[in-house]
Amino acid sequence: MEPTTLTSRRLRLRPFAAGDTDAVHLACQDPEILRWTEIPSPYTRADAELFTATLAPAGWREDSGYHFALVERSGALAGALGLVRGPASGTYEVGFWLAREHRGQGYGTEAVVRAAGWAFSVLGAVRLEWWAEVGNEASLAVALRAGFRRTGGRPARARAGAPPRELWSASLFPADLGLPPSRPGRIPGGPGPRVAGARPAKAPGARAPGRPGSAAGPPERR
Repeated sequence: MEPTTLTSRRLRLRPFAAGDTDAVHLACQDPEILRWTEIPSPYTRADAELFTATLAPAGWREDSGYHFALVERSGALAGALGLVRGPASGTYEVGFWLAREHRGQGYGTEAVVRAAGWAFSVLGAVRLEWWAEVGNEASLAVALRAGFRRTGGRPARARAGAPPRELWSASLFPADLGLPPSRPGRIPGGPGPRVAGARPAKAPGARAPGRPGSAAGPPERR
C-alpha cells in the first residue's frame, strides 16, 4: 500500500521517515517507554534509525504493518501508533506510545479512534485487538476510551532475559464506532487478499518481530 497520512482534530498521523530518527530516539529514552514496550534497552540511535528508515517503510511496502508518527500542529512528534496484521484473517493489532511531554492530553485516544476508522473502512479489518502487560493502566485507559471492550487475559509472554508477563486483551469491532461490518479482502493498492497467519511486522523500534500491542505503553496518562 502507498503510505497514507490521516488527520484528526489535533494530529497528523503520517508514515515515519528517516528525519524522525532523532525524535524517536529521544522519546524512547523514557524509562516508562522502556518499561512497557518491547523495544531494545538501552535504545540506541541505531535502533531508532533502523525503525524509521527501514522497518516502518517495509511494513507499508509489504502490507504487513502500518506505522504512524503522531505529529502535533507544531510539527513536534507526540508519539507513535502501529497497526500490524494479526494471526487471523481481517484482524489487526494496535499499539501506541506517547512521548512523556505529550501525555495527559487525549492524544492517544484521538489517534487510536482515527486509525481504527481507517482500518475498518480501508483495510477491511473485521476486528482490532489490543493487548498489554498486566499493570499498564495507562494503555488500558486509552483502549477503553477508544471503545475497546476487554476480552480477559492472554497467556504469559516471555521476554528475553525476563520472567513471563501476564497480558490484558481487548477488542474493537466496526459497530463499536458506528460503522457497518467490514469484509476482509483486498487492500486498495495492495498485493491481494490478506493471508491468515502472515508474519507480522516488527513492533515500533524492535529488533525482532513483535506485535504493537505489547509495545503499547506508556500511553497517555490522565
